[in-house]
Amino acid sequence: MLAFAQSDIGMVRKTNEDSYVFLPPHLFVVADGMGGHVAGEIASNMGVSTIEEYIKKFAQHSDWEELLKDAIIKANSIIYQMSQSKSECSGMGTTVTAIYADDSEVYWGHVGDSRLYLIKENVLQQVTSDHSLVWELMQSGSITIEEAQVHPHRNILTRAVGTSEMLTVDSGKFSWQSGDSLLLCTDGLTNMLSEDTILKICSQYSSPQAIVNTLVDQARQAGGYDNITAVLVQYKD
Repeated sequence: MLAFAQSDIGMVRKTNEDSYVFLPPHLFVVADGMGGHVAGEIASNMGVSTIEEYIKKFAQHSDWEELLKDAIIKANSIIYQMSQSKSECSGMGTTVTAIYADDSEVYWGHVGDSRLYLIKENVLQQVTSDHSLVWELMQSGSITIEEAQVHPHRNILTRAVGTSEMLTVDSGKFSWQSGDSLLLCTDGLTNMLSEDTILKICSQYSSPQAIVNTLVDQARQAGGYDNITAVLVQYKD
């Protein structure tokens, strides 16, 4: 496998509240924090570090889908406890999209509106569902994809890690093979670039580094209104 990751502050924000775990060839996580002052940065950092530590601690676990879910629930507990005990962290939370990839399967866990895509035979497939108000409106047919892209409430989440004591984690697994790629990213990328543009860039360049660098650069050029994080993993023999 070949992989590359980049996180960029963007063109507007004063801090980068995105975090990620990059542990090739198996574990990759992206997180987009939210909360006042530096609370979003704290939440995303706590989220990814807790998940990384949990996965390492239980690395002999045989059910990777359940392990990812348990790791995210552990992160939720730790972030929620801090948000309750420190006033400056009140209401903080984070998205989390995490994968564990082996030679045949990709296992994933997900909360929020960061995304996991599978790129297979020049088709970009969104694996995860956004836990956001605009996603629910789009799924119900109330708004179109184009309207969702510019909706004034597109940043409102319906589920996040650390914002409540109990958490439901989406999870799953799918097969992949040589020639396939995985893209994990925060909404700082997907709010700036259409899926057609993302696929075009992923198809235009061969190396993960060139793809990620171009995705981030194009998102910045499109306005860069949010922090931008992207991780690309290629399955190559």
